[in-house]
Amino acid sequence: MSAPAAVNTALVAHLKTRRSTPFALMQGPGPDDATLDAMLEIAARVPDHGKLAPWRFMVIGPDAGKRLGEALERIILADDPAAPDNRREIERARFLRAPVCVAVISRAAPHPKIPEWEQVLSAGAVCLNLLHAAAAHGFGATWITEWPSMDRRFLDHLGLEAHETIAGFVHIGTPSARAEERVRPDMSAIITRL
Repeated sequence: MSAPAAVNTALVAHLKTRRSTPFALMQGPGPDDATLDAMLEIAARVPDHGKLAPWRFMVIGPDAGKRLGEALERIILADDPAAPDNRREIERARFLRAPVCVAVISRAAPHPKIPEWEQVLSAGAVCLNLLHAAAAHGFGATWITEWPSMDRRFLDHLGLEAHETIAGFVHIGTPSARAEERVRPDMSAIITRL
C-alpha cells in the first residue's frame, strides 16, 4: 500500500484530540451570524445519498433560549405542579449554557431508495461536522440531546413537523480551558480484520 502524496498533520492532530467542551468550561463570546453561517455550511458537507438534505438547522440565540427555557418550565409543571425550584431553574437555563445553540433537525422520511435510518445517520454526521467546524473557527462545542429532544410537546412548540426529530442540540461558545482527556476505547477490542 502506498502512502498518500501528503498527510494533513494538523487535521490528523485535531481529529486525534477532539473533545467536546463541557458546559462548565463554556463561556462567551459565541460566533457571530456570519461565522455561524460558515460553520453551518461546513456542517452540511456530509454523506447524503440521494441528495435529500434530510436535516435542517434551527439557531437558538440567548433571547430564544430564554423563551424556550420558560416553555420547558411550563412542560415540567404540567407534569409535576410541585416540581422543586432547582428543577425549574435547570429547565429555564437549559438553552443558556452556551452563547449559541443549534438544533440539528432530522427530516428522515420514507424514500424508495434511501432507508430512513441512513437519513438519520446523515443528520448525526451533520452534528459531528458542526463540532469540527466550531473547533476550526476557534470555538468549543458540545452535542447533546437530553429529554426535550424526545418530548413531543416541546417539538410541537418548536414547530417541528410530525416526521421531524432532534438529532442533537449543538451548544457553541468559547472554552475557558481545554477539556481533560477521558478514557477511550481499547482499539484492539473493537477492530475486526477479515
